[in-house]
Amino acid sequence: MASLTIRKLDDAVKTYLRLRSATNRRSVEEEVRVILRELIEGREEPLTPFAVPPAPSTAAASQRTGALPEASVTLIIGGGIAAYKSLDLIRRLKERRIEVRCVLTKAAQQFVTPLAVSALSHERVYTDLFDPQSEFDAGHIRLARDCDLIVVAPATADLMAKMANGHADDLASAILLATNRKVLLAPAMNPLMWSNAATRRNLALLQRDGAVLIGPNSGEMAEAGEAGVGRMSEAIEIANAAERLLRPPVPRPLAGKRVLITAGPTHEPIDPVRYIANRSSGKQGFAIAAAAQTAGAEVILVSGPVDLDDPPGVTVKHVESARQMLEQVQTALPADIAIFAAAVADWRVANEGEQKLKKTSAGMPPLQLVENPDILATISKLTDKRPPLVIGFAAETEHLIDNAKAKLARKGCDWIVANDVSPATGVMGGDRNTVHLLSRTNGAKDGEIAVDSWPVMTKEQVATELVAHIVRSATDKSLETAP
Repeated sequence: MASLTIRKLDDAVKTYLRLRSATNRRSVEEEVRVILRELIEGREEPLTPFAVPPAPSTAAASQRTGALPEASVTLIIGGGIAAYKSLDLIRRLKERRIEVRCVLTKAAQQFVTPLAVSALSHERVYTDLFDPQSEFDAGHIRLARDCDLIVVAPATADLMAKMANGHADDLASAILLATNRKVLLAPAMNPLMWSNAATRRNLALLQRDGAVLIGPNSGEMAEAGEAGVGRMSEAIEIANAAERLLRPPVPRPLAGKRVLITAGPTHEPIDPVRYIANRSSGKQGFAIAAAAQTAGAEVILVSGPVDLDDPPGVTVKHVESARQMLEQVQTALPADIAIFAAAVADWRVANEGEQKLKKTSAGMPPLQLVENPDILATISKLTDKRPPLVIGFAAETEHLIDNAKAKLARKGCDWIVANDVSPATGVMGGDRNTVHLLSRTNGAKDGEIAVDSWPVMTKEQVATELVAHIVRSATDKSLETAP
């Protein structure tokens, strides 16, 4: 039979074929032949032991569990006495939820064994560029690219020279030449080797090419009577440096700011059983609260009745009615920014029934409605404790921009986020939104109202974009007032 060429396989299928072929000690091509033969003969093996289900994004998974997102490192262990520290480094990386696959040079195996490294990493250890069990599908390329970071510890003078000059005569140097990932070097060598002009040239070239350096430290060497700069950094220092590269600090432009947000509907009781409400899910307000908290703000979220989990790190006040919401909002002041995303009921019954209202022969009982407090207007028109930036929402079913402009003028707020909540849009209760940001400050001239129309986004994307606008506005104002 002629050779097989299969193109355009997704990553899950590729991984399945690699795992299955490696387990059965066959090439991928031979394994595909076996699978095809089994299909024809009706003896297909179950995929369960090897199938790789689509994984959720690490960001989403970590948000649900509160854990750090997982990352992966290819650790290249060079041949030097400092190789023993690599065993502790593996443990330190795994403590940080970083998966580690290890490559040992021939010289490294004189100091630490593949068995010890494998026992700590819980992974197979790679040592040979021409290993038939891994190179049947160019395993050195996978080790170079199926990771988020490459760490070389210890990075010996020999390894650094090979890397600087593009050598690829063993597995470690081939990986370093084939990678498109960031490389973290932890040099370890005798002080005279470290200060040698050749090593300095190689180091300068590597750093110019983008390699990141940790250490070396100063101290006593393994050789008797030797001391100076050349000791490999401690395992915890290298692990911390790797984590900084893998998980750079999230910018927190709203740090020190207090943000007050309302979300969800309100329920206005008619009697102990019935109430006046609307279809708001609270998803948009909750997404804004999460985005503001991620940006570093102290967030107070006043929420009506919703079926959502409280955003992590956000102070949530749960209420039922418009009057309760207003009370909690006033209690939460002062604030730097107030965002009123709640769909507050405009009316409530004047006299709530103490008992369930019954049907009678006289017909429907009269329900007298009275207007609820206008939370947005109340806060916007405060003379004391008014937040410097007040943002309202306009949920409309017709004449969206005209009604939103009128609301901006009538309520006295600074911005209005307008969205069409007609049933056909699916916005109420849905996961996507199309909004228009109206303001008197962003690009408006002579009191005109600027309208910035955004494309269809998820509610999380809308929240992120709104917070970004807030940050830019705060930056612009700080520049205007700077001496």
